[in-house]
Amino acid sequence: MAAKISSISTASSFFLVLCLILVFTLPCFSDPDELQDFCVADLNARSTMLNGFPCKRVSEVTSDDFFYSGLMKEASTANLLGFGVRFGDVNNFPGVNTLGLSINRVDFAPGGNVPLHSHPRASEANFVLKGKVLVGFISGSNVLYSKVLKAGEMFIVPKGLVHFLKNVGTGKAVVIAAFNSQLPGAALLANSLFASNPTIPNDILAKNFQVDGNVIATIKSKFGNQTK
Repeated sequence: MAAKISSISTASSFFLVLCLILVFTLPCFSDPDELQDFCVADLNARSTMLNGFPCKRVSEVTSDDFFYSGLMKEASTANLLGFGVRFGDVNNFPGVNTLGLSINRVDFAPGGNVPLHSHPRASEANFVLKGKVLVGFISGSNVLYSKVLKAGEMFIVPKGLVHFLKNVGTGKAVVIAAFNSQLPGAALLANSLFASNPTIPNDILAKNFQVDGNVIATIKSKFGNQTK
Protein backbone atom coordinates (compact mmCIF):
# COMPACT_ATOMS: atom_id res chain seq x y z
CA MET A 1 0.00 0.00 0.00
CA ALA A 2 2.83 2.37 0.88
CA ALA A 3 4.54 1.57 -2.41
CA LYS A 4 1.32 2.38 -4.29
CA ILE A 5 0.93 5.71 -2.49
CA SER A 6 4.57 6.50 -3.21
CA SER A 7 4.02 5.70 -6.89
CA ILE A 8 0.97 7.99 -7.05
CA SER A 9 2.89 10.73 -5.27
CA THR A 10 5.79 10.43 -7.73
CA ALA A 11 3.42 10.55 -10.69
CA SER A 12 1.66 13.61 -9.24
CA SER A 13 4.98 15.35 -8.66
CA PHE A 14 6.07 14.60 -12.23
CA PHE A 15 2.77 15.96 -13.58
CA LEU A 16 3.14 19.12 -11.48
CA VAL A 17 6.70 19.70 -12.73
CA LEU A 18 5.56 19.11 -16.33
CA CYS A 19 2.76 21.66 -15.91
CA LEU A 20 5.17 24.21 -14.48
CA ILE A 21 7.58 23.67 -17.38
CA LEU A 22 4.77 24.19 -19.90
CA VAL A 23 3.49 27.31 -18.11
CA PHE A 24 6.91 28.93 -18.09
CA THR A 25 8.13 27.83 -21.53
CA LEU A 26 5.08 28.07 -23.80
CA PRO A 27 5.29 31.89 -23.92
CA CYS A 28 8.79 31.48 -25.39
CA PHE A 29 7.33 29.94 -28.55
CA SER A 30 5.96 33.27 -29.80
CA ASP A 31 6.67 36.94 -29.25
CA PRO A 32 6.35 37.75 -25.52
CA ASP A 33 3.23 39.49 -24.28
CA GLU A 34 3.51 43.24 -23.78
CA LEU A 35 3.67 44.59 -20.24
CA GLN A 36 2.06 47.93 -21.07
CA ASP A 37 -0.54 49.34 -23.47
CA PHE A 38 2.09 49.83 -26.17
CA CYS A 39 5.81 50.24 -26.72
CA VAL A 40 6.46 52.19 -29.90
CA ALA A 41 9.98 51.27 -30.99
CA ASP A 42 12.70 53.87 -30.73
CA LEU A 43 14.78 52.64 -33.66
CA ASN A 44 17.51 55.18 -32.89
CA ALA A 45 17.96 54.25 -29.25
CA ARG A 46 21.47 53.25 -28.21
CA SER A 47 20.44 51.31 -25.13
CA THR A 48 20.77 47.54 -25.07
CA MET A 49 18.11 45.62 -27.02
CA LEU A 50 16.49 42.78 -25.09
CA ASN A 51 14.25 40.76 -27.40
CA GLY A 52 12.84 43.86 -29.04
CA PHE A 53 13.43 47.58 -29.37
CA PRO A 54 13.45 50.09 -26.50
CA CYS A 55 10.27 52.14 -26.13
CA LYS A 56 9.80 55.77 -27.02
CA ARG A 57 8.78 57.95 -24.11
CA VAL A 58 4.98 57.89 -23.86
CA SER A 59 4.99 61.69 -23.89
CA GLU A 60 6.58 61.54 -27.37
CA VAL A 61 4.11 59.03 -28.84
CA THR A 62 1.53 60.37 -31.31
CA SER A 63 -1.30 58.87 -33.36
CA ASP A 64 1.06 58.69 -36.33
CA ASP A 65 3.07 56.01 -34.51
CA PHE A 66 0.11 53.64 -34.97
CA PHE A 67 -0.48 54.56 -38.62
CA TYR A 68 1.29 53.00 -41.61
CA SER A 69 0.73 53.53 -45.32
CA GLY A 70 3.72 51.51 -46.53
CA LEU A 71 1.58 48.74 -48.02
CA MET A 72 -0.32 51.00 -50.40
CA LYS A 73 2.21 51.06 -53.23
CA GLU A 74 2.95 48.08 -55.44
CA ALA A 75 6.36 46.50 -54.82
CA SER A 76 8.69 46.14 -57.78
CA THR A 77 8.63 42.72 -59.43
CA ALA A 78 11.46 43.50 -61.87
CA ASN A 79 13.73 40.64 -60.83
CA LEU A 80 14.46 37.03 -61.81
CA LEU A 81 11.78 35.64 -59.49
CA GLY A 82 9.07 38.13 -60.43
CA PHE A 83 7.95 39.15 -56.95
CA GLY A 84 8.43 42.05 -54.57
CA VAL A 85 7.63 42.73 -50.90
CA ARG A 86 6.54 45.80 -48.96
CA PHE A 87 7.39 45.12 -45.32
CA GLY A 88 5.19 46.03 -42.37
CA ASP A 89 7.46 44.72 -39.62
CA VAL A 90 8.92 46.62 -36.67
CA ASN A 91 11.83 47.91 -38.74
CA ASN A 92 9.37 49.76 -40.97
CA PHE A 93 6.39 50.22 -38.64
CA PRO A 94 7.72 50.93 -35.10
CA GLY A 95 4.20 50.89 -33.62
CA VAL A 96 4.04 47.07 -33.78
CA ASN A 97 6.95 46.72 -31.35
CA THR A 98 6.05 44.13 -28.63
CA LEU A 99 2.60 43.53 -30.15
CA GLY A 100 3.50 40.21 -31.75
CA LEU A 101 2.31 41.02 -35.25
CA SER A 102 3.45 42.32 -38.62
CA ILE A 103 1.90 42.52 -42.08
CA ASN A 104 3.62 42.42 -45.48
CA ARG A 105 2.37 43.05 -48.99
CA VAL A 106 3.62 40.68 -51.69
CA ASP A 107 3.25 41.58 -55.38
CA PHE A 108 3.63 39.05 -58.20
CA ALA A 109 4.22 39.46 -61.89
CA PRO A 110 2.59 36.74 -64.04
CA GLY A 111 4.45 33.52 -63.19
CA GLY A 112 6.31 35.17 -60.31
CA ASN A 113 7.05 33.17 -57.20
CA VAL A 114 8.38 33.53 -53.67
CA PRO A 115 11.10 30.84 -53.39
CA LEU A 116 11.23 28.10 -50.76
CA HIS A 117 11.80 29.72 -47.39
CA SER A 118 10.80 29.61 -43.73
CA HIS A 119 10.06 32.09 -40.96
CA PRO A 120 11.81 30.91 -37.79
CA ARG A 121 9.79 33.12 -35.45
CA ALA A 122 6.26 33.16 -36.83
CA SER A 123 3.27 31.42 -38.33
CA GLU A 124 1.89 33.07 -41.45
CA ALA A 125 -1.59 33.80 -42.83
CA ASN A 126 -1.71 34.54 -46.56
CA PHE A 127 -4.75 36.45 -47.83
CA VAL A 128 -5.12 36.91 -51.60
CA LEU A 129 -6.25 40.39 -52.59
CA LYS A 130 -5.89 39.93 -56.33
CA GLY A 131 -5.18 37.14 -58.79
CA LYS A 132 -4.70 33.41 -58.35
CA VAL A 133 -1.87 32.14 -56.13
CA LEU A 134 -0.57 28.66 -55.30
CA VAL A 135 0.55 28.45 -51.67
CA GLY A 136 2.15 25.39 -50.11
CA PHE A 137 4.24 24.17 -47.19
CA ILE A 138 6.11 20.97 -46.34
CA SER A 139 5.53 19.33 -42.97
CA GLY A 140 8.21 17.72 -40.81
CA SER A 141 7.17 14.35 -42.25
CA ASN A 142 7.74 15.60 -45.82
CA VAL A 143 4.07 15.93 -46.72
CA LEU A 144 3.20 18.79 -49.07
CA TYR A 145 0.07 20.76 -48.21
CA SER A 146 -0.90 23.23 -50.94
CA LYS A 147 -3.87 25.07 -52.36
CA VAL A 148 -4.60 27.42 -55.25
CA LEU A 149 -6.24 30.52 -53.82
CA LYS A 150 -8.30 33.19 -55.53
CA ALA A 151 -9.10 36.70 -54.29
CA GLY A 152 -10.74 36.65 -50.86
CA GLU A 153 -9.28 33.30 -49.79
CA MET A 154 -6.61 32.56 -47.18
CA PHE A 155 -4.09 29.83 -46.39
CA ILE A 156 -2.16 29.26 -43.14
CA VAL A 157 1.53 28.29 -42.94
CA PRO A 158 2.64 26.90 -39.54
CA LYS A 159 5.66 28.41 -37.82
CA GLY A 160 9.11 27.48 -39.10
CA LEU A 161 7.98 25.23 -41.98
CA VAL A 162 9.41 25.57 -45.50
CA HIS A 163 6.86 27.07 -47.90
CA PHE A 164 6.40 28.87 -51.21
CA LEU A 165 3.96 31.06 -53.16
CA LYS A 166 3.49 31.28 -56.93
CA ASN A 167 1.27 33.37 -59.15
CA VAL A 168 -0.56 30.82 -61.30
CA GLY A 169 -2.98 33.29 -62.86
CA THR A 170 -2.70 35.18 -66.13
CA GLY A 171 -2.26 38.63 -64.62
CA LYS A 172 -0.68 40.28 -61.59
CA ALA A 173 -1.38 39.01 -58.10
CA VAL A 174 -1.28 40.58 -54.63
CA VAL A 175 -1.09 38.78 -51.29
CA ILE A 176 -1.26 40.21 -47.77
CA ALA A 177 0.89 38.09 -45.44
CA ALA A 178 0.24 38.47 -41.70
CA PHE A 179 2.59 37.11 -39.01
CA ASN A 180 2.34 36.58 -35.25
CA SER A 181 5.72 38.25 -34.75
CA GLN A 182 6.93 41.82 -35.04
CA LEU A 183 9.98 40.52 -36.91
CA PRO A 184 9.38 36.98 -38.26
CA GLY A 185 12.70 36.62 -40.06
CA ALA A 186 13.12 34.77 -43.35
CA ALA A 187 15.53 31.97 -44.26
CA LEU A 188 15.64 31.45 -48.04
CA LEU A 189 16.42 27.77 -48.57
CA ALA A 190 18.55 28.13 -51.69
CA ASN A 191 20.51 31.07 -50.29
CA SER A 192 21.12 29.24 -47.01
CA LEU A 193 22.49 26.20 -48.83
CA PHE A 194 24.42 27.76 -51.70
CA ALA A 195 25.26 31.30 -50.61
CA SER A 196 26.17 31.02 -46.92
CA ASN A 197 29.24 32.78 -45.55
CA PRO A 198 31.42 30.85 -44.92
CA THR A 199 30.14 28.45 -47.56
CA ILE A 200 29.00 24.89 -46.94
CA PRO A 201 31.67 22.58 -48.45
CA ASN A 202 30.70 21.24 -51.88
CA ASP A 203 31.26 17.61 -50.91
CA ILE A 204 28.71 17.88 -48.08
CA LEU A 205 26.09 19.37 -50.38
CA ALA A 206 26.91 16.85 -53.10
CA LYS A 207 26.35 13.97 -50.72
CA ASN A 208 23.10 15.43 -49.42
CA PHE A 209 21.71 15.96 -52.92
CA GLN A 210 23.36 12.80 -54.30
CA VAL A 211 24.92 14.62 -57.24
CA ASP A 212 28.43 15.29 -58.54
CA GLY A 213 30.39 18.10 -56.90
CA ASN A 214 30.52 19.95 -60.22
CA VAL A 215 26.75 20.30 -60.12
CA ILE A 216 27.00 21.99 -56.73
CA ALA A 217 29.73 24.32 -58.00
CA THR A 218 27.53 25.29 -60.93
CA ILE A 219 24.59 26.05 -58.66
CA LYS A 220 26.78 28.09 -56.30
CA SER A 221 28.03 30.14 -59.24
CA LYS A 222 24.46 31.25 -59.87
CA PHE A 223 24.55 32.82 -56.41
CA GLY A 224 27.95 34.43 -56.93
CA ASN A 225 29.61 31.83 -54.69
CA GLN A 226 32.11 29.37 -56.18
CA THR A 227 34.00 28.44 -53.02
CA LYS A 228 34.78 24.73 -52.77
